[in-house]
Amino acid sequence: MNHAKTLPQARRVTNPARGVSAWCLYDWANSPFPTVVVTFVFSAYFVQAIAADEISGTALWGITMSASAFVVALLSPVLGALADAGGRRKPWLLVFTVGCIIASALLWFAKPEARAVAVTLACVAIGNVFFELCMVFYNAMLADIVPRDRLGRVSGWGWGIGYFGGLTCLIVALFALVQADPPPFGLDRLAAEHVRATGPLVALWFAAFAWPLFLFTPDRPGSGLPKRTVAREGLRRLYETIRDIGQYRTIVHFLLARMLFIDGLNTVFAMGGVFAAGTFGMGVAQVIQFGIALNVTAGLGAIGFGWVDDWIGARRTLYISLSCLAVAGGALISVESHAWFWFWGMVLGIFVGPVQAASRSMMARLAPAHLETEMFGLYALSGKVTAFFGPATVAWVTVLTESQRLGMATVLIFICAGLGLLYLLPQHAED
Repeated sequence: MNHAKTLPQARRVTNPARGVSAWCLYDWANSPFPTVVVTFVFSAYFVQAIAADEISGTALWGITMSASAFVVALLSPVLGALADAGGRRKPWLLVFTVGCIIASALLWFAKPEARAVAVTLACVAIGNVFFELCMVFYNAMLADIVPRDRLGRVSGWGWGIGYFGGLTCLIVALFALVQADPPPFGLDRLAAEHVRATGPLVALWFAAFAWPLFLFTPDRPGSGLPKRTVAREGLRRLYETIRDIGQYRTIVHFLLARMLFIDGLNTVFAMGGVFAAGTFGMGVAQVIQFGIALNVTAGLGAIGFGWVDDWIGARRTLYISLSCLAVAGGALISVESHAWFWFWGMVLGIFVGPVQAASRSMMARLAPAHLETEMFGLYALSGKVTAFFGPATVAWVTVLTESQRLGMATVLIFICAGLGLLYLLPQHAED
């Protein structure tokens, strides 16, 4: 292999406080998309007001999330390799940020009628693809802006701030739009404009808080190579990485484990609002309230466990978090009362953030400096290559059994399988 010779790139830790703060703020900026659009507001709105019925709505939503995940799985390693060959990450991040903003704004046209099914699902799918591709380049910047012994806490800070960003946007959506009586700006409640307006709200939020990263967070210098050379070099490097993947056995082992447990976690996010609306009869406002409470516990968990990550290591943090997540998830889909649903939802939230933050910090520790974006492309691949299985399995089992509980129970299989594979990770692996 000659990756390092192609683009010599040492790990550069600059650690300016303003740049780190701007990096964390980007998580605040983008989190309303998965929180408001994918998980809580638009998922419930689609099932209850646009789709023909809850069962078909659940199936269509699950299939859409699966399709977008498949596209991300195909594109992320290639784009990551191209970015490493070109050096800079911000231009890629800017393109996908703008794309996600536009897709979110277009959700205004998701009217409560059958003919809006296609446009709604198209906007959600495209927005989700752009959002996930943003995260490839965003995550890869972490190891260049903080020293190794602070990766866990800064990753946790980013996830925690992101959860509180999603929380704050949900509060705005709930009280300023969904529950406002009368709705502001003359919005027509009968046409669901007070709910549809949450799409443009997410777009404005993203645009308003993302820009500091592009101004203040340092980027790697460009390689100076022509675009054709960058494309050729990036694809060659990706081919060599895949060809010599045996040299990265620890990374491959970790990514296989993550592929399983993150599939279960992503399915909870994608289908959680649908489950709350269908099984417990929660309206959009109630789903938002649950989402607000869930984001509080998730944000606190991510921030708190960030210190634990730097103390005991990312791998052990994942052991603890995934074990507790499996217990809380099993209880959550078994309970009958709203009170217990809320209780176990809050417990589950505490361990959701640490799983995501510790996974990112572990990857930042394992990835070779000259292949960081490419490795985070493979990281995204591990989170998406089988991601269609999770939502699709929930959708299929829900349809076959006519039970959302049995459908959602399938996520536990993915979480436990990933945890089991993680336990087999070599003990000498650096985390």
